[in-house]
Amino acid sequence: MSSETIVSALFLISAVVAAGILINAIFPAIYRTSETFGTATHEADVQMRTDFKIVNLYAKNPDVRIWLKNTGSARIAKGDLDASDLFIGAEGDFERVSLSGNFTVEGQVPANDFWNPGETLTVSLQSGKIPPRGEEVYCALVLPNGVQRSGNFPAY
Repeated sequence: MSSETIVSALFLISAVVAAGILINAIFPAIYRTSETFGTATHEADVQMRTDFKIVNLYAKNPDVRIWLKNTGSARIAKGDLDASDLFIGAEGDFERVSLSGNFTVEGQVPANDFWNPGETLTVSLQSGKIPPRGEEVYCALVLPNGVQRSGNFPAY
């Protein structure tokens, strides 16, 4: 009788130790997976809430002015605008231009360093790739999170 009690106790202790080892081995993997899903979900949420529209573009070689409207529900940081890719020029013959220092928000550099929903961003720059009057100017803006808008506008 006592031998059965000792064997049962040893099995119980072994089961508890095995469960502890299993939890210690699996928990970090579960934690990393949940952290990855959380990060991916956050990035997808930001991308879905980010939207803008190219309202208008005026291009007369070499001067270019572009008006962009934040139509999303997320604000866009000045650092993200500085890291954005702006492509401008004739279709098939365009160049990448940095937005860094070339934009204002409704007449002023963003005071809070964000392009808020509903605000209009004005980009002023110069490009040697502007086609002659009557041809179309290709313009595309790509934000660091992958959201992009493009369009063709007449050159003046």
